[in-house]
Amino acid sequence: MIEFLGFISYLVGLYIYVIIAGVIMSWLMAFGVVNPYNPTARAIWQGLSAVTEPLLRPIRNIMPELGAIDISPVVLLLGCVFVQNVVIPNIAKLFI
Repeated sequence: MIEFLGFISYLVGLYIYVIIAGVIMSWLMAFGVVNPYNPTARAIWQGLSAVTEPLLRPIRNIMPELGAIDISPVVLLLGCVFVQNVVIPNIAKLFI
C-alpha cells in the first residue's frame, strides 16, 4: 500500500507540472508569443486544457469574479501540494 501511495504522490507531482505548463501556455498565447492558429500549439493547448479543465472549472464556479485575473490554478496548486505533503503522508502512517 505504501508503494501505491508513493505512486499517487508521483502522479500529483506530475499534475502540478501540467498545471504550470497550462498556465505558461495560456500566458504565451494571451501575449501573442505563441500563435494559437499553429496546429502544434493548438494541439498542446487542447491537451493541457483537457487535463486541467475538469478540476479548474469547479474552482472557477465557486470563486468570485476578479475581472481578468484567474487565480483558480493557484488554488488547485495549493490543493495538490496539500494532498501531496499532508494527506498522503498521514494515510501512509496508518499503514505503518
